[in-house]
Amino acid sequence: MNKIILITGGERSGKSSFAEQTALSLSPNPVYMATARVWDDEFRERVRRHQLRRGPEWTNIEEEINLSRHDVQGRVVLIDCVTLWCTNFFYRDQQKAENDSTWVSRCLDDIKAEFDLFTAQDATFIFVTNEIGMGGVSANTLQRRFTDLQGWVNQYIASKAHEVTLMVSGIPVKIK
Repeated sequence: MNKIILITGGERSGKSSFAEQTALSLSPNPVYMATARVWDDEFRERVRRHQLRRGPEWTNIEEEINLSRHDVQGRVVLIDCVTLWCTNFFYRDQQKAENDSTWVSRCLDDIKAEFDLFTAQDATFIFVTNEIGMGGVSANTLQRRFTDLQGWVNQYIASKAHEVTLMVSGIPVKIK
């Protein structure tokens, strides 16, 4: 049966650890789909720490944009994370992201279409995302555009999800 779980929260709220525990409770051999692009040494170290937490029971896939090109039928798949996945769409064309006010709506349409295609597979999907819009409004136009995109993507996934959990200081709070 197709099932979508969304785990959201702030940075360092315990989202990834909770998502990994959830995946392992549902399958002895889950899939970990990493959407990150390694931008710098600090981020490379962050990725390394995440990888060390997972053992050989995980099937690891790295995919920046086209999640649906991977056949995950019948599997439990943890996608970590939606924020980095959205970043990859948003910055496919940096000039448009900076100068085209319609870029966000086109990115949103592309992300929704890819999400729908990917989650049409008969699998259990656990999406990890960030609540980046809970703070103040940025003075930077590009940051505001991305925050809008991320918020709309989170809303879309939550509307499709069977379960939504908000992580607060390492504590899971069931939302849906």
